[in-house]
Amino acid sequence: MKKIIFLTVLFFGLTAQGVLAQSRNVSGTVKSSEDGTAINNVTVRLKGALTTTQTNEMGFYSIEVYPNSTDILIFSHEDHDEVEVYLNGKINMDIELKSNIRFNQYGVKVNRNPLFAEERNGILVLESYRDDYRVWFDIRVQADGAMFFGKPLNPIGNGVSIRRARFATKVEFGKNWYAEIDMDIANSELELKDAYLSYTFNNGLELKVGNYKESVSMESTTTSRYLTFMERPMAVNTFAPSRHIGLSARYSQKWLLALGGVYFQAVDGLEERVFSKDNNKDYGTDEGVSWTGRLVTMPFYNNVNSGLHFGVSASYRTPKTDAEVPGTVRYSTRSLSSINRKKYIDTDLIGNVDHTTITGFEGAAYHKNIRVQGEYLMSSIYRKNDLPTEHFDGFYVFGSYLVFGGKYNYNTNEGEFTQVARGKKWGDVELAFRYDYLSLNSDFDKIMGGAGEGYTLGLNFYANNNVKIMLNYSYLNHDRYASGKNKLYVGYDADGKLTRDPKLVADEMGKAGENYHMVAIRFEVDF
Repeated sequence: MKKIIFLTVLFFGLTAQGVLAQSRNVSGTVKSSEDGTAINNVTVRLKGALTTTQTNEMGFYSIEVYPNSTDILIFSHEDHDEVEVYLNGKINMDIELKSNIRFNQYGVKVNRNPLFAEERNGILVLESYRDDYRVWFDIRVQADGAMFFGKPLNPIGNGVSIRRARFATKVEFGKNWYAEIDMDIANSELELKDAYLSYTFNNGLELKVGNYKESVSMESTTTSRYLTFMERPMAVNTFAPSRHIGLSARYSQKWLLALGGVYFQAVDGLEERVFSKDNNKDYGTDEGVSWTGRLVTMPFYNNVNSGLHFGVSASYRTPKTDAEVPGTVRYSTRSLSSINRKKYIDTDLIGNVDHTTITGFEGAAYHKNIRVQGEYLMSSIYRKNDLPTEHFDGFYVFGSYLVFGGKYNYNTNEGEFTQVARGKKWGDVELAFRYDYLSLNSDFDKIMGGAGEGYTLGLNFYANNNVKIMLNYSYLNHDRYASGKNKLYVGYDADGKLTRDPKLVADEMGKAGENYHMVAIRFEVDF
């Protein structure tokens, strides 16, 4: 009797196991949630298994589901959002898929690429999951204030201003393409800054076209976000060309950086653009062209803590029509301040110009939290009608030190310094000193635009990746020819009266000219 019971239980157990071990077919139809039409070629697969099938023209599918599977079906189609469904033992499952097709404002079907958002060093970055598209914003606001003291010959008003209010959009797409547009809206003046497209080859070569800075001077090409002092040196502001429309190439490979290009008009300022259009309309004058190149070597390029930088740049330039008078060149600069609007050092318009050349030499060294940097720039103006060639030059040198153990970072792809690494969680403090000199006095005493020097002490507080506070003290010393095109006083005559004529100044050489002190502060936020 016990054997009979045992055999009976065993029989029913095996039978039940066989029933449970049987697979089942799940079938149904797939339709559009928008209009209810059948969707063909929908891939239906069992999650965690290799089993797949596709819907037919009627949207019908049938797939075998095994008892030890996940019991989850995945429906996917290139034009619809993917759907996962838990069957819960069902043998029939009808599905509706939502179309993911999108059209732009021109009625053209567009690709869709989901992005995720991330904050990186205080910058909002939107990036695709496939890492083939990235877009971010570069927003910068610099609020400045300055106070002037001493005994200036010409009154200088203290003041405040928004030095920069920049809004840029930058995008990388298709792995090798990069584009950028950058605008400045400070003080209610809209100026176009960078606007260009570039393509980087896999061998380190990059081609760029659009409006951007020419490759002269590492201090000029360094973004204002990472400047050590509030204003660039006078020689850099005077000689280093700013942004122009151009086409250029860059090659970066380990210790070598080479840049070269051809450039045309400046378009960032309304006044310059009006001059250019008027000169074209009234005189039919060619816009002018510049050929500019830069070569940088970087010994110890693979050392993250120390490095050297040696560079040379050169530019051959014909007169541009963005000058008030065609065929002229003018060199001028404000003396280390955007608030004091006086241009003491100014050649005024130099006529009969055939072409000009600019040459620059640059050097820098850094080790962890110590850095030194300097440049020498010179320009020659070659004139027509047997007029003499004019030569002007200037230079600067500075040293800086991060007090609380921070570190200077150098970008070998651009040949310039980038964002510092702070030494403490609360930030870091930087001490810096710079001497700079500029002379726009001709060798032939025909064009005497003036000369000047600046001594600047800098104290910078890096609070975090977004906030930087800068404090500068400067002493400005100009010579007797720095009269702002004969509009400014440069000394006292024999009768003790102020004079604009350097020949009438009674003071001995080296004692005349405008001298004053300046204290300036900047609050900067980058995000």
